[in-house]
Amino acid sequence: MSNSIDNKTLRGANLYNTNLTGADLADADLTGADLADTNLTGADLADADLKDANLRGANLVGACLYNANLSKANLYNADLRGADLTNANLEGTDLEGANLYNANLYNANLEGTDLEGANLYNADLSKANLVGACLYNANLSYADLKGANLKGATLKGANLKGANLYNADLTKANLSEANLVGAYITKANLVGANLTNTILEGSTRL
Repeated sequence: MSNSIDNKTLRGANLYNTNLTGADLADADLTGADLADTNLTGADLADADLKDANLRGANLVGACLYNANLSKANLYNADLRGADLTNANLEGTDLEGANLYNANLYNANLEGTDLEGANLYNADLSKANLVGACLYNANLSYADLKGANLKGATLKGANLKGANLYNADLTKANLSEANLVGAYITKANLVGANLTNTILEGSTRL
């Protein structure tokens, strides 16, 4: 489905397992909509309102979610590889087990978001708000976290190999058992951070 959807007021709509590949849903109101297992590959969801939407297991590979509102949405196990989430609001969103490989989350709001076990390999999280976020066992290898706010975030067991944490705020973050081998943490704020059994070998720069 590549054409524009005329009626963009889809609040609470049942779109379960629908093929919306390449759909134009920019500015659409999808508040509380059921998009579980829906194929949204390459879809345009810029400025869309997806608050409280169910996107569990949805395919959002290469989708444009620029400035979209995804607060408190369910994106459990969703595929967001290469998706553009620049400036998106993901506060309190469930992204547990989601695949965000190479996704763009620049300046996104991820406060209190659940990213347990998520794949954020090579993702752009620069200047993102991750205050209180759960990144337990998440894969953040080679992710760009320059200037990100990770105050009080849980990064226990996370893989941050080769990640760029330049000027990131990790105040009171839990980095116990995390892998920071080769990570760049110059000017990062680690005041009060839990570094119990954190792996800091390699080219990590303090």
